[in-house]
Parts: sequence; structure tokens; C-alpha cells
Amino acid sequence: MKKILLGLLAGLMPLLALAANPQVELKTSQGTIVIELYPEAAPVTVDNFVQYVKAGFYDGLVFHRVIDGFMIQGGGFDAQMNQKTTRASIRNEAKQALEKGVRNAPGSIAMARTNDPNSATGQFFINLVDNRMLDYPARDGYGYAAFGRVVKGMEVVSNIGRTRTGNVGPFQDVPLTPITIQSARMIETQP
Repeated sequence: MKKILLGLLAGLMPLLALAANPQVELKTSQGTIVIELYPEAAPVTVDNFVQYVKAGFYDGLVFHRVIDGFMIQGGGFDAQMNQKTTRASIRNEAKQALEKGVRNAPGSIAMARTNDPNSATGQFFINLVDNRMLDYPARDGYGYAAFGRVVKGMEVVSNIGRTRTGNVGPFQDVPLTPITIQSARMIETQP
């Protein structure tokens, strides 16, 4: 009986591993942040983010927009504020994410976008506070798609949020000392 149970358990292990949500480790010049992603809430958004991570897209980019009491944003520019070329934009999944209970709460990660609700590409932001006003439907009828949350390193996120900022060319709220994403990688998760 014990051998049968062990055999069944061994057969289930790959399925259990699939049940764990994917996680991404962002090693920054200020410390490490681990983010758990929610593919059931925002599958297109999570897939998009994971593709950028696996391609090494975020390595060497900076948090280019930091507003204490609001959010920290990265994934688009290098330290000289040169914008990195992205893939095509994705559709906005803010409504679906909210329906699954994923919202712009403290520590959640969401996609940045322009005034076009379906313009998100590689840029993301991490909410420092409860930004309920960004949830679907927001003021524009769409909102911003949250797709995961910080599970380790929220103190790093908070410290980044308190960084001194200023203007760099046409850009506002830029950290005066660049905060670099040294590497972004998928990490093994435990079910």
C-alpha cells in the first residue's frame, strides 16, 4: 500500500508544481524583489511580462519614475533615459483581474500604459499604497491591469519609493541616483 501511495504521489508532483504561481526575482541596485504572478487573473499580461523577463529585456533598465506615496515604475528606460524598443502592445485585462480579486493594492504589480487602454508593452509599476482609483473602470473606463504582488522585498520597494527625484530632460520624478534592475529572472516556486 505504501508503494502505491508513493507512486501516486510521485505521479502527482509534476501537476502540483504546475499549480504554483510563477515568480520573478528582480535584483536591483537597492536590493532584491520577488514578485508572484497571477496568470489566472491576467493571462495575457503575465505571459507578456514573463516573455520580457526570459528575454533579458529588463536587465540594465532603471526605475525611471518614482512617486513617493504612489508607485515606482520601471521597464522602459536605461540610466541615460534612452527608451528600449518593445514588442507590440497587449490588451488591457484590468476588468478580468479585478473580477479575480487582483487589484492595485499596496505591493501589487501592474502594467503601465499611455492614454490608450490597450497600449501596455514592457513598462510596469509597483504600487506603494492602495491605488484603488487605478482599478477597473478607473476614470477612463478601463483602469490598469494588476497581475501579481511582491512576496519578498517590499522594504526594497518602499526604499525606492523614498528616493530623491527630479527632472531629467522632459522626464519628471526620475531618481537622481539611477536605480538599476541588474537582472530579472524566473525562479523556481514551491507548490
